Amino acid sequence: MPALITSLYAGLLALLSVFLSGYVGQLRGKTNIPLGDGGNRDIILANRRHMNFVENVPLALLLIALVELNGAAPWWIHALGGTLLLARLIHPFGLKIETGATPARIIGAGGTTLVTLAAAITLLWQFAAYR
Repeated sequence: MPALITSLYAGLLALLSVFLSGYVGQLRGKTNIPLGDGGNRDIILANRRHMNFVENVPLALLLIALVELNGAAPWWIHALGGTLLLARLIHPFGLKIETGATPARIIGAGGTTLVTLAAAITLLWQFAAYR
């Protein structure tokens, strides 16, 4: 059984990842800093925006895919995937060097955490229901 709905969100999130990574590369070329951050605040920030994505999105997508493969309703997969996509689109705008908690950071991190927890709980429920 294919995980077509998860595939939609994985594809869209992959495009966002490429954009975030590309921006880091663009800054590296512009500043002539090929490795590390050289103490450049713009590169530090761009790196964190991309690294945070890489730290959080793969697990969330894996959980969503498993929920879908286990037969969850399509609306639930769209809710999880759509929330994750929205959270990850908002999150980079909330990362600032000057301050920790911005509304966009809270929404992005909170939405990602919510999706991860909801998918994990759904998987545990599915396990218990089919056992």
